Amino acid sequence: MTENGFRAEEIDTSRPHPARIYDYLLGGKNNYEVDREAGDRLAAAAPEVWSGVRANRDFLRRAVRYVVGNGIRQILDIGTGLPSSPNVHEIARELAPDVRVAYVDNDPIVNTYANVLLRGSAATSIALADLRDPRAILDHPDVREVIDFDEPVALLLVAIVHFLTEAEEPERVLATLRDGLPAGSFLVLSHATGDFADRSAAQAVYDNATATLNLRSRAEVERLFDGFTLVEPGLAEVPYWRPDAPPRTRPGDIGYYGGVARKTG
Repeated sequence: MTENGFRAEEIDTSRPHPARIYDYLLGGKNNYEVDREAGDRLAAAAPEVWSGVRANRDFLRRAVRYVVGNGIRQILDIGTGLPSSPNVHEIARELAPDVRVAYVDNDPIVNTYANVLLRGSAATSIALADLRDPRAILDHPDVREVIDFDEPVALLLVAIVHFLTEAEEPERVLATLRDGLPAGSFLVLSHATGDFADRSAAQAVYDNATATLNLRSRAEVERLFDGFTLVEPGLAEVPYWRPDAPPRTRPGDIGYYGGVARKTG
């Protein structure tokens, strides 16, 4: 761990990074040839990935609106990825201009772009840190600058936990983060799954990336919500979590589960 909180290597543009692959699939331009090649291999192995990343992004938008509509005024977004408008603070502040947002990512390139975007906003920060060290995130000065952990927080873990291996103990990571949140806080989480189709070829794309893709079943994803109470409709395929329009996909087409849960005690 460096003094900036970055646990992994220096900026590595020789291997694809999940945040930059995601940026490419969303139509962004903050990526490298190695990321675009990985994105194309991913789409060849699982063509639904194009609609999947957008469905996941739409889930994020609806979930942020839900938690802000339920009184949340501070958000901790871990694994934020490269800026992609509308960003979380833009979505949240459409409903409540006083929402404070701390973004966290382990890619220095994400950190650089986000710092430019957020420059001059006292109610928004970006921290360079790694989900594998959740205590360091909770204690990070750039997080503490805008987040008061004595008040309810919305913790966003959107399309990030599936980059943790079992050896990295995702349930321990979630428990540490959960225990750092007061009652009334929310967890917003989405996670890739292989429940609906063989995704081994898609997983293999990440074998040479800076993080591997670790698909989990519905039951395994539900366990990540231990200590929280899922709000209706519970854990769902992301297009079917409180849709604001009829989903354009059929059940099983999108390989992501998503849910929002509240910490009641």
